[in-house]
Amino acid sequence: MEIIIKQDALNLEIYKTMRKCVGWRDLSELQMEKGIKNCLTNFVAFCDGQPIGMGRVVGDGAIICYIQELIVHPDFQRMGIGKMLMEKLVSYVESITEEGTVMMLCLMCAKGREKFYEKSGFIPRPTDTLGPGMIKYIEK
Repeated sequence: MEIIIKQDALNLEIYKTMRKCVGWRDLSELQMEKGIKNCLTNFVAFCDGQPIGMGRVVGDGAIICYIQELIVHPDFQRMGIGKMLMEKLVSYVESITEEGTVMMLCLMCAKGREKFYEKSGFIPRPTDTLGPGMIKYIEK
């Protein structure tokens, strides 16, 4: 089994498939197309030509970036694929960070997945100095 990770290989079909395989909420095709087009970069993991994982980086590319939708197909979880994708995502953000500056790299993880992200240097919030992350859903 050979795992290959490709940058900027995400397309609408892969995006749909990856979100569906982990049971995430449906998005419209327009949302997905805009999400792909407007992310800073994305990485897709393939096994024997089939997509088995993906992750996106969104943000302004100067002050703050977010790791968005790190997904590994359930049949391929706990095989190091998430770690490989995370390394690519973090390396990308490191590569665009201007010398002498600090880039905030953030994410929101599913409950119970904190340990995975802590291994990549992320810290859970709240801390003594940082409040909790927050979210608001805008529905139409």
